[in-house]
Amino acid sequence: MRILLRPPTAARLPPPPTAEAALTFLRRGLSTSCMGWAHREGVRLSTASLPRLVSLNGPAIVRKVAAPARSGCRQLCKKAKETASTAGEAASKAAAEGAAAASGGFSYVAFAKANPVANNLIIATIKTGAADLMAQMVIERKPFNEVDWQRNFVFCLFGAAYLGMFQYWYQVNIFKRIFPSVERFTNQSWAAKLQDGPGLVALGGQIGLDLGMLCFVYLPAFYTFKAAVFSSTYDVTEWVKTGTTSYTKNFQKDAYDVIRVWGPADVCCFSVPLYLRLPVRHIVSFVWTVYLSFVRGSK
Repeated sequence: MRILLRPPTAARLPPPPTAEAALTFLRRGLSTSCMGWAHREGVRLSTASLPRLVSLNGPAIVRKVAAPARSGCRQLCKKAKETASTAGEAASKAAAEGAAAASGGFSYVAFAKANPVANNLIIATIKTGAADLMAQMVIERKPFNEVDWQRNFVFCLFGAAYLGMFQYWYQVNIFKRIFPSVERFTNQSWAAKLQDGPGLVALGGQIGLDLGMLCFVYLPAFYTFKAAVFSSTYDVTEWVKTGTTSYTKNFQKDAYDVIRVWGPADVCCFSVPLYLRLPVRHIVSFVWTVYLSFVRGSK
């Protein structure tokens, strides 16, 4: 017994439309589009005149009716490309971050952006401690076993409290509120900054306020911290009294040093973009702290 296998029957497709049917379909579509266009343009057309109008002016009508559609299509395509590009960049960034996290990597830039206060606190604490250590071991030529760690602790504590937290608060948050144009000014080129009158006025205001903070807040705070660490008592009023006495005694020399060092330095610090403000300041502050430790750090 033989079994005959028939090949599968080919799917029957509808016959292609004739040229006349295609032309009729096109004219019907053009007629509908033409009526819509005429309604928008305020042109009065009768249904009877449409076939002749379409047959005679088909290309012109197509251009007239299709132009807005083409323009809208271009805009949609452009937006789609931009969205796809943005999504692609976000996906690439997320993939890179995910890969770094999966591999146990650490991104300092990501940490600094996500935790600006903590980042500044860490830098300020390490910087001031290292500056005092340099002053003791390099300038004063002390061996490591003779380093005054109590004095070093003064600078670490002061760096964390004043430079790490308070300075960030008033130089970034408060100055942005007092001088709303500070971010716009700092993002300009140096040539544009020199021609920006209001920006230069704001720059001068920031420098004046900062010098006032250094002379009347920074220096008293430093001497009070120093008195607290070196004092044998836990009486806060005694710390303040001792610190104020040292501050008033050295004010004339200290204020002169503050103005001649931080006046020019602030011009640069308050002119660079905001994200570079404190890093640039920490560079100058390191040198300043070495000097302050050398002349005022000892008990």
